[in-house]
Amino acid sequence: MLLAVVFVLIYFIIKKRRFSIDVKSLFKFILTGTIIALHWIAFFESIKVSTVSIALITMSTGAFFTSLIEPLFFKRRIKAIEIVLGLLVIVGLYIIFNFESKYSLGILYALVASFLSALFSVLNGIFVKKTDAEVISFYQLLFGVGFVTIFLFFTDSFSVAFFTLKPSDWLYLLILSSVCNAYAFMVSIKIMKHLTPYTVILTMNLEPIYAIILALLIFGDKEKMNPEFYYGAFIVLFVVLLNGIIKNRSSIHQKSKKNKK
Repeated sequence: MLLAVVFVLIYFIIKKRRFSIDVKSLFKFILTGTIIALHWIAFFESIKVSTVSIALITMSTGAFFTSLIEPLFFKRRIKAIEIVLGLLVIVGLYIIFNFESKYSLGILYALVASFLSALFSVLNGIFVKKTDAEVISFYQLLFGVGFVTIFLFFTDSFSVAFFTLKPSDWLYLLILSSVCNAYAFMVSIKIMKHLTPYTVILTMNLEPIYAIILALLIFGDKEKMNPEFYYGAFIVLFVVLLNGIIKNRSSIHQKSKKNKK
């Protein structure tokens, strides 16, 4: 996260852009930066106590959480179809949970991470209407670093060994912090000027498809699951895709109505 902050700061320097904010925005970004930090702590803990596949499939519940949270902030009704599809996601998770019970703790951590991800995505959907995505990213990542620092201090994680990394690890961290974190984070917020948080989260929920394939290639047998896991995963991913199709058709239908008027 600290490296990502540095990369965003370099972006501001190169572009010669200002990134000052008012006090009200400062407190908003402290809150959301903390939420993001907690999200990542829970997400990485999920991977640590389970597997990449388990963590990412469970993270697909993000669209369901967003369908419940978004109406509260955007003042619209909760749609019945979103609840139905959300319940189907729960069915898929139940199948996974039931047959991969040894990873129950990892699933719980991932559910927490998924809820927090949905929450800060919805909040960013509001913030981006008044503040540039790059500015939001900079402060949220910065305050996220602050929270993680406090977290490490109180969990007695500060030690020389903790911060000792191999050269190859530094290379991977540079790639993750620049391309996969700073850039991806800014873009995900920026597109909320054109798309709803629900649509953004829905698109991101396709990540497990890529991740499971990569995890099987990189980690091999460790990532292989019972057949039931893949049944449950299929239900979750099917619902995500179905939801996207329904949303798209609904959007086209609404535009058609407006054009007729």
